[in-house]
Amino acid sequence: MPNNTNETLLRVEHLCQFFGPVKAVNDVSFDIKRGEVFGLVGESGCGKTTTGRSIIRIYNITSGSIYFKGQRICAGTLSYENAIREARKALRAATSPEEKERLRKTIEENRAAIRSAKHDHKHSDEDYAKGLVAHLEKERDEALAKAGADAVAIRKEYAEKIRIAKKTRLITNIQMIFQDPVASLNPRMTVREIIAEGLIIQGVRDQKYIDEKVYEILELVGLTRDHAGRYPHEFSGGQKQRIGIARSVIMQPDMLIADEPVSALDVSIQAQVINLLGDLRDRLGLTILFIAHDLSVVKYFSDRIGVMYYGEMVELATSDELFAHPLHPYTRSLLSSIPLPDPRTEKKRTRITYNRLAEHDYSVDKPSLREVAPGHFVQCNDAEFARYQAKLKEQA
Repeated sequence: MPNNTNETLLRVEHLCQFFGPVKAVNDVSFDIKRGEVFGLVGESGCGKTTTGRSIIRIYNITSGSIYFKGQRICAGTLSYENAIREARKALRAATSPEEKERLRKTIEENRAAIRSAKHDHKHSDEDYAKGLVAHLEKERDEALAKAGADAVAIRKEYAEKIRIAKKTRLITNIQMIFQDPVASLNPRMTVREIIAEGLIIQGVRDQKYIDEKVYEILELVGLTRDHAGRYPHEFSGGQKQRIGIARSVIMQPDMLIADEPVSALDVSIQAQVINLLGDLRDRLGLTILFIAHDLSVVKYFSDRIGVMYYGEMVELATSDELFAHPLHPYTRSLLSSIPLPDPRTEKKRTRITYNRLAEHDYSVDKPSLREVAPGHFVQCNDAEFARYQAKLKEQA
């Protein structure tokens, strides 16, 4: 399903995720439009999965901000803390009153930013639930104003909706499909219990509704009602992944984070799962962050692709543009590693090796992610930016 809207559903700004001295994700920014599939690719250890886990708040992010449906759901404070330290250091050396006043103002602004970040990170779900409750109360009052003898039924209906809304969390509108279908399923729970767990946590009490919803979702992902009473060890790898997808979809999310959902499966099963995700995208209007290292799959399935290397975003473009005009040396190296189905052509395939130290001179002119063409971003410095633009003009 093509993306027909320019609405930004998810926006990631300067995301940093550090584990001690290890910078797993370093200053990564991108956005995802509603209804599109955004592919995130790169070699193992480049930070793809960490980015996905940071978005869904499995990790508390170190720095940066993540916005979902216009509301900040994750916020880190390290950049503000560093700015305060630098301003205090400069304040001790400052001599003019104007400079001192400017630095004091900078310190206070960053303190306020830290307070705001901590509030948004901790209370975004509560604020979202309050907004839902207020909206439902307004709907209820409007319905009661028009109601006659149905007033009691309307009050009962909205009382249940409001009770569930109070337990609703914004983050549950993002669901994740994990890479290992075996490890992600509780072996002591039946398929029915695994899939229904999210609804129960959300506060749904109607057992008949829960059962019907589970059966509906099972059939939607290509399983049957009979599978509901079985345990995970009774299923194949592809079926387990379908159960994981069902568990995510039953929550009616706006967005799925698919973390290498086919890497542990056979090739034929991979195709089935990718086609299933495509069907669910069409039927349910899902937005998908598709994390993978299989570039052939990513090209087929994604609208736009971001390439990561050592925790940084080095190139971002539409799928067609990236494969037609790869600019960053690492992207070209990555694309050259795709095996070809024709053995004669495969023999002649030239493998490009990427050496970061040899390819770039960032000793003076530091790189940043820049738009070299409309919608095509590359990490580069001034000299590389001019070279990439000239190269695109030659290819045009």
